Amino acid sequence: MAADLDTKAGVDNISDDVVTTNEPGHGPSHSKLEMPPLVAAMSQEHRLEAEARLRRKIDTRLLPMIILMYIMNYLDRNNIAAVRLAGLQDELKLTSTQYQTVISILFVGYILMQIPSNLFLNKTGKPAIYLPTCMIIWGIISGATGACHNFGGLVACRFFLGFIEAAYFPGCLFYLSSWYTRKELGFRTAVLYSGSLVSGAFGGLVTAGITSNMDHAKGLRAWRWVFIIEGVITVIIAVGAFFVLPNFPRTTSWLTDEERQLAVYRLKEDVGEDDWTSSESQTFFHGFKLALADIKTWILTIMLLAVVSSASVTNFFPTVVKTLGYSNVKTLLLTAPPYVLAVITTYLNAWHADRTGERFLHIVLPLCVGVAAFVLCAATHSIAARYVAMMLMVPGVYTGYVVALAWISNSLPRPASKRAAALAFINAVSNTSSIYASYMYPQPQGKQQPNLTVPLSVDCATAVLAIIMAAVMRVVLSRLNKKLDRGEHVEGAINGVPGVAQEFGFRFLL
Repeated sequence: MAADLDTKAGVDNISDDVVTTNEPGHGPSHSKLEMPPLVAAMSQEHRLEAEARLRRKIDTRLLPMIILMYIMNYLDRNNIAAVRLAGLQDELKLTSTQYQTVISILFVGYILMQIPSNLFLNKTGKPAIYLPTCMIIWGIISGATGACHNFGGLVACRFFLGFIEAAYFPGCLFYLSSWYTRKELGFRTAVLYSGSLVSGAFGGLVTAGITSNMDHAKGLRAWRWVFIIEGVITVIIAVGAFFVLPNFPRTTSWLTDEERQLAVYRLKEDVGEDDWTSSESQTFFHGFKLALADIKTWILTIMLLAVVSSASVTNFFPTVVKTLGYSNVKTLLLTAPPYVLAVITTYLNAWHADRTGERFLHIVLPLCVGVAAFVLCAATHSIAARYVAMMLMVPGVYTGYVVALAWISNSLPRPASKRAAALAFINAVSNTSSIYASYMYPQPQGKQQPNLTVPLSVDCATAVLAIIMAAVMRVVLSRLNKKLDRGEHVEGAINGVPGVAQEFGFRFLL
């Protein structure tokens, strides 16, 4: 009860404390950023200690659970690639085109739901209820996939699985950006995305274990057990998430009044403008219109579309590794090391990006490694050289990807509805590449391995496009920062008075 009373007190104490003035010809400029009372009463040393405690508290409650949830999100979505080797395609008598349709149909539902879902999440302000509820539903659908007996049933399950799973990843990106400052966000985004990399590493191992030990158990093929077991685990984890996850800073009851005021104020201090305030202040479509009107949204959209297109190789990674000529179980085991390496490089790269506040090079340099890996894999038939290339493909694509995701929130920070819409729109459009990419990887014919030259060449070309768009984005942000230095108005940024020291001046991260 005390915590609930604190919630109301916290909202009352941190209402409208940004005061702006209008300089002729310069639009709104930053005059004063008034601290809420409990934050104003802190000494600098106390403030630093309190902020460190707050970060640890949120990290402990938020990060482990969303990683675990994302592991299951990614596993339930991508286990279709592993179960191809566990008897699914043979038992259901799917042609190569039908199997590729099963892969791509998930992304149709996934794309359709992302923007409405994020706008709804922003409106309600209750991620601790919304995200676990969606997880329970997709866990049930995933488990039900194990009962499919024909192509039509499999397509239906995959479509609705993508439709419900669409809520999670863009929702989590918005969720994190509502708790962490711009320079904290890159590493936390990497921590979140490590869930997908961990599932990529161990999904093949889990499937290999089930394939080896449970094929024909209780009269069911191994691929059915994969869906059933993983679906049950998903539902169990989702139930636990209801009791662990926080909502937004203003709607989390277990924060003290001091912690709530500090959590809200430090985000306001980071950008110079308030973030999510209340459900009543949010609209469904205004933020979406703001996002579409911003050129930065479109540059980032093309960049992320190109990166995700390059990453389509991971949707068929067991098939790619199978070209080395090993047995199915050994192939599934060999898919793990590239993902383990990707987790390590992603953490290190994102940590350094946050420490330095630099974004461009932390995106581009890993992509250059990815380009080299695609070229090497397509150009050589040596088993050792091809596996080295496969080891570098996954880190090359994903290491910079998580920094690019953080760059969205860094570059389109306010208002919250605009950020939510932009994150969902960019993620939705970027995943359209998975629809056509599903048809680029041919099915092996007998003992003859498929020729991967065309899909690897396309992946290489899209990685180069991503590098080009990152360079364009850096030029655009650099020009906007120069405008801010001159005190000129920039949409979405809180400006300072020309010629006056910028204590709280917002600058875009390059």
